[in-house]
Amino acid sequence: MIEANTLRPSAATLETAPTRYVDGSGIRFAYRRLGPSTGTPLVLLQHFSGNIDAWDTAVVNALAVDRPVIAFDNAGVGRSTGQTPDNIAAMARDAVAFIDLLGLSKVNLLGFSLGGCVAQQIAAEHGRLVRRLILVGTAPKGGEEHLLAVLQEAFSHTEAPDPRLPLFFTKSAASQSAGVAFLKRAKMRKEDRDTDSGSAVTDPQAKALITWCATPDPEHAMLRAISQPVLVICGSHDTMLPADNAYAMFKALSNAQLILYPDSGHGALFQHHELFVSHVRTFLDA
Repeated sequence: MIEANTLRPSAATLETAPTRYVDGSGIRFAYRRLGPSTGTPLVLLQHFSGNIDAWDTAVVNALAVDRPVIAFDNAGVGRSTGQTPDNIAAMARDAVAFIDLLGLSKVNLLGFSLGGCVAQQIAAEHGRLVRRLILVGTAPKGGEEHLLAVLQEAFSHTEAPDPRLPLFFTKSAASQSAGVAFLKRAKMRKEDRDTDSGSAVTDPQAKALITWCATPDPEHAMLRAISQPVLVICGSHDTMLPADNAYAMFKALSNAQLILYPDSGHGALFQHHELFVSHVRTFLDA
């Protein structure tokens, strides 16, 4: 196994931190570690098709000022080996295997979109591992999703410089301007960039998300199994995983706070990155 416990102090940013690797469970996981060497690490669980470099540097670097932050590629994604599962439960098992390989006994989780589904599964099944949970732009089991329709709409905008502009942001001038700024930040790393995802990743991920939302959980058994404090955040105009999901999670969870950001879509955490970091910091420091 490649060195796992390499949690050393670092002034590195998401743009400059070396991509590290750890082997186990038949998978070589790629990750970057930022921030101080002490404190409960915040592990980031990424959205559909996303890799390490799809995270917003403004979010990750700011969060890493006063806490360890770990961004990684789950099995089959980016530079991680293995096969991308087509179900949330297997994705959660792979993520827990990665956390175990780093020798971490307690973590905070930030799950965005598909990553939020994975985060719910982990928190429900591994209560002692997860201290606090942040769910952003995601859905509960049996929730509402419009993944394929929203993707089709976004890719129809051939005039857009990047499909993430119509995918993550609303049509308002303010949101579009924030989207352009986000895209610039997303391209800041020039060397050792992560590997973009192809159909071997996106097809099983799409199946996993659609199946998760198509599987009824009328009693919210998954959410009711989560006892940790949870911060639920969503954009007011999220078309992929609508804000009704956030409210449903807030009501079903035993210890949750809910925040909706104005005039924002699926990428609300990127558009309102300063506010988002402030809210996450306050929540994690409690």
